[in-house]
Amino acid sequence: MTLSAALTALLVCVAVPGTAAGTATDDPTDPGPVYKTVTDKNGLLSLQTNGRPDGRDMVFRISGSVYANIEGNAHDPQLRHGQKLFNLEGYNIRRLYRVPGTTQLYQLSREIVFYTDPADPTKILREWKNPIDLKTYPVVPINNDAVNFGPFNVTPSYVGPPMRKMHDETVWTSDIPVRTDFKTSLGEQFGLVNGVYAAQEMFDFYVDDREVAVRTIAGTVPKGAMKTKISWSRTSPWAPFMCLPETDVRGQLTYHARSWSLPSYLDIEPWLRAEIDAAHPLYKAAPTEPGPSENSWTSFYNKQLGKGATTWTGWCAANGKA
Repeated sequence: MTLSAALTALLVCVAVPGTAAGTATDDPTDPGPVYKTVTDKNGLLSLQTNGRPDGRDMVFRISGSVYANIEGNAHDPQLRHGQKLFNLEGYNIRRLYRVPGTTQLYQLSREIVFYTDPADPTKILREWKNPIDLKTYPVVPINNDAVNFGPFNVTPSYVGPPMRKMHDETVWTSDIPVRTDFKTSLGEQFGLVNGVYAAQEMFDFYVDDREVAVRTIAGTVPKGAMKTKISWSRTSPWAPFMCLPETDVRGQLTYHARSWSLPSYLDIEPWLRAEIDAAHPLYKAAPTEPGPSENSWTSFYNKQLGKGATTWTGWCAANGKA
C-alpha cells in the first residue's frame, strides 16, 4: 500500500544524532549495539535495507512509471489498456531506531513520490484530466508521514529472509498481498468495491557481492548506507485523486519502478530537492520516534478529506473542473 519497502538518502545537515562506525555513543536509540550482535549474513543484509546500522537517516530514491491496466480494454479510446499515465519520481527517507533499554528495533520513515509528466519525468504534474468524466483534478503526490515498521526483536539468533546468488549479486524477494477494509476502518469507501483496497506489492532486492563482503562482518557496524538496488511493482486501484470509482470504472493501475540507495539527501537531483525545500520540507528527515503510519489512502483521507470532514465523493465534486 505504500512504497515503503523500496527507498533512501542521508540528510547530513539535519541527521538524527549518531556515530561513525566503531565509536561509542550515549544515544539510547542507536541501533549499532544491537546490530553488532547479529551473526546471520542474511539478517545483516536485510537490516541494512531498513536503515543504516549507525542510526542516521538514509534514503531510497524511486523512479518509474504508472500504466492503465484495463480488463478487456473496456474504456478504449478514452482510456486504453497499457496506456502510460504518469512517470513516478520521489524517495523514502528512513532510519533504524532502537527502543531504549531493549533489543527491539523500528524502521522509521517518511516517503514522498510525485506523479510526473509521462513524457518528462522531471515535470511534476499539478493537474490531471480524467478522460472518463472530462474533468480536471489536482494531482496529489504520495506523501506518507510516517511509514513505520516494528518493533522487531534483534538478538544474536536474528535471521534474514531466504536469499540466492544471481551472477555477482545476492538477491531476495518480498511479495505482499494487501487487503484493507477502509469502509470499516475509516468509514470511507473511496469508490472501492465493498470499500476494500486490494493490491499486490512485489519487491526484488539486489546487493553486489563486493558490497556483501564488506557489510556482513559480524560484530562490526558498517559505515553509511548499503548500496542496494530494488525493483518494485504494484497493481492497485485508481489513485484517489483520479476520481475514478473502481465500482464503476473497470481497471486498475500498474506501477513499475526502480529504487536505489544514495549516500546523502544532497545527492538527490537538484530539481527534486528544490520541490522538497520549497513545498515539503518535512520530508527532508525521517521521524525521530515511533508513531502512527500512513499509506497513500489514509494520507489522502487525513490531508485531503480532513479526516472525514468531507467524503471522497464530495472532494471529487468540489475539485473537478469542467
